Amino acid sequence: MNDSLDAQLKDTVRYLGATLGETIEAELGSEWLQKIEQIRQDGRDSYADDTKSTDRLTALFSSLDNQSLLTIGRAFAQFLNLANIAEQEYNSANQRDESLASSLEKIKTIATDKEKVIAAVKSLNIDLVLTAHPTEVTRRTLIHKHRQLAAQLEAMHAPDLSSKDRGKIKNRIAALISQAWHTEEIRSVRPTPVDEARWGFSVIESSLWEAVPEFLRELEEYLKAEFDITLPLDAKTVQIGSWMGGDRDGNPFVTSKVTEEVLMLARRRAAKLFALDMDDLYIELSMNDCNDKLRDMVGDAKEPYRAALKAIRNKLEKTRDNLLPLEEWVANNDELLTPLLACYESLHECGMAVIAEGVLKDTIRRVHCFGVNLLQLDIRQDSDRHADVFSELTRYLGLGDYAQWSEDDKQAFLLRELSSKRPLIPRNWQPSEDVQEVLDTCAVISRHSRESFGIYIISMAREASDVMAVQLLLKEAGLSWPMPVAPLFETLDDLNNSPKVMRNLLDIDWYRGYIKGRQYVMIGYSDSAKDAGSLAAGWAQYESQEALVALAEEKSVNLTLFHGRGGTIGRGGLPAKAAIHSQPPGSLTGGFRVTEQGETIRYKFGMPQLAKRSLSIYAAAVVEAMLCPPPAPKPLWRETITKMAAQARDNYRGVVREDPEFVPYFRVATPEQELGKLPLGSRPAKRNPQGGIESLRAIPWIFAWAQTRMVLPSWLGVMKAVESVIEDGSEEAVKDMIDNWPFFNSRLSMLDMVFKKAEPHISAAYDARLVPDNLKHFGEGLRAELKQSIASILRILDHTDMMEDDPHGKLSMEIRGGYLEPLHYLQIELLDRIRKEGSSDYNDNDTATLEMAMMVTITGIAIGLRNTG
Repeated sequence: MNDSLDAQLKDTVRYLGATLGETIEAELGSEWLQKIEQIRQDGRDSYADDTKSTDRLTALFSSLDNQSLLTIGRAFAQFLNLANIAEQEYNSANQRDESLASSLEKIKTIATDKEKVIAAVKSLNIDLVLTAHPTEVTRRTLIHKHRQLAAQLEAMHAPDLSSKDRGKIKNRIAALISQAWHTEEIRSVRPTPVDEARWGFSVIESSLWEAVPEFLRELEEYLKAEFDITLPLDAKTVQIGSWMGGDRDGNPFVTSKVTEEVLMLARRRAAKLFALDMDDLYIELSMNDCNDKLRDMVGDAKEPYRAALKAIRNKLEKTRDNLLPLEEWVANNDELLTPLLACYESLHECGMAVIAEGVLKDTIRRVHCFGVNLLQLDIRQDSDRHADVFSELTRYLGLGDYAQWSEDDKQAFLLRELSSKRPLIPRNWQPSEDVQEVLDTCAVISRHSRESFGIYIISMAREASDVMAVQLLLKEAGLSWPMPVAPLFETLDDLNNSPKVMRNLLDIDWYRGYIKGRQYVMIGYSDSAKDAGSLAAGWAQYESQEALVALAEEKSVNLTLFHGRGGTIGRGGLPAKAAIHSQPPGSLTGGFRVTEQGETIRYKFGMPQLAKRSLSIYAAAVVEAMLCPPPAPKPLWRETITKMAAQARDNYRGVVREDPEFVPYFRVATPEQELGKLPLGSRPAKRNPQGGIESLRAIPWIFAWAQTRMVLPSWLGVMKAVESVIEDGSEEAVKDMIDNWPFFNSRLSMLDMVFKKAEPHISAAYDARLVPDNLKHFGEGLRAELKQSIASILRILDHTDMMEDDPHGKLSMEIRGGYLEPLHYLQIELLDRIRKEGSSDYNDNDTATLEMAMMVTITGIAIGLRNTG
């Protein structure tokens, strides 16, 4: 870590904090500034285990009214936002000289066969699917201010800055901080699925639109210089998909009408962006020398390139402004590519290659990446919703109840109808509202082009019939092209059963003909981890992928594994490179498709430079993994991890599922119930509002435990299982796995980070105030295991402190730790007041202020930990 940049980061955080203090003083006076400063000092000392400072914080918060608590909460949430912005700028400075070439450097040392490099590059496909449901806690209007603030910090740290310019920058920073302070940080209403989709569009417009062609240009330059490889003009190196407006699993607000609206908005946004590109090209391509092909296209026009682009430019503008009937909008990529490629070829033939390889090439590459639809929308629905359609239909037709049939009978019925030339659904049939919605969704798909969509994902897929049912529904809707249908295997049992399900499918002649040698399978990380704990889920995911890769090779099928990872270890999250290198050998042959969730989208792709670097990391890791696959587990490793995973699963389930005190403790020790009031994503927190832990979505499950710094889902039961196999004589095997198996090493590395975020004393403070005496022992037991787990991992890794191998990450947590401390004690006070008010023991008429203060602390802690779930 660069010491000068380290000092710069700390200085920047102090400077931004002082500027926020000036803003607070200007509004509330010097007495408030002194109070905030004392809380900040006590927070820092409390983080360093000074119990007197902790007691002062607790006493102060209990003495203040709700409005004062809200002000304090806002101040420290803002401090943490500013710390994150300072760190973002620090990262940019630290990585300013880190090019794609440096990320790809290792390829040169392992690339002994140029043909293999060429094959790996040609097959490189990074398919990023933007999702909203893990929720971005920060409002879009504040994100915009934060981006501007980061840009001002970068300018301020530029060398040779004049004092006059520095003064201007500081004034602008003060203005932006003041704007943020005087802006409500909590949305007043929950975003709709269309709002979420618009947010996804804005990420493309503000960042990826610029970053993708820049990344491809840098990749091509590197490959040309090092391997004499030219990246094809139509390379599908990067593709962008989305679930926003298409993911209806458990979200009643995503309807067929919403999906159609999102598709239309995406096409108009794409038209807007391509129209801007055409404006740039119109300015640049003023030449008059052209080849015969272009001359034939434009006649005797004096400026042939401008003439070639004029019609599509006008059509894009009218599509953007909705001035044409829908059937006359820009409809497909060929409408854009035909004139663009004609200009590109002509420029090359006429000795103007340098012009062709500039802005024009970037636009052509954008067409191949984004297209006239901006992104490809995935559709996701629960398997039970499809089965309900056929149950209702078969009862109406007098065929019995589809839901009660055996799997063989379901498959026979579906195959017969898939092969039939007559329609199955009667014209005069009036299904229930829920069934009609499924049919309407399929009708929307059939009305739009193949390029508009990615894949159709079936949540909770358990049998081959779940996949065939969707294919029959799409056929009945009149779909004229074979939409890829991907089963999503989520729970531990479903992951273990996935090879059998896929073999049943691939043994069907009709099915193999339908997929034409290409199969998608989605691997669920969140629900399997919630079901069985992080280690057992991780091993089940690994084994499932191993078996699916082998099956695909046996059946000569090109398999694309779609990774439904979240940002945290409890939802399968790993750093990008570690995630890729911990996959089984051969799992990247069909491309790399992964969800990018709400909050991590901003951290990884929120600005062009960040996005380009993230794409570079993905590209380097995927190519490296294809050229030098991670090792398959040795028999001893496999035996050890299997035993370890089983014990970790039993440890986890013994607490979460089997202990009758767990649910009552969880409800009172965390703000799980209060989270539902925070207007985050469009989806309800539970699939079933009447359900218990099993129906709670993985995101609030993780979020609730992070708020109390217990971060329980990420570690519970894991280190106990590791210690158990070591005690049974497997210590050398475990050390070998850490040193030589990326799958296992990456999991311990992530636990190392998780334990740095965990704070047993914070969790104990929640318990002391909020948990009844008869349940306090439960939290004490969990914290005892947490402390034992921390000691265990330090011993196994031969470390003296958490995150020794990641000094920057450690610094990051330590900078934010002092600001987080007051927010936790503030939240404890607020939870106590809210719950007393709910039981009528506490009387305060200002309920809205109390709940707003609670939401601010939830948001602030999430910002400080840099994850919601």
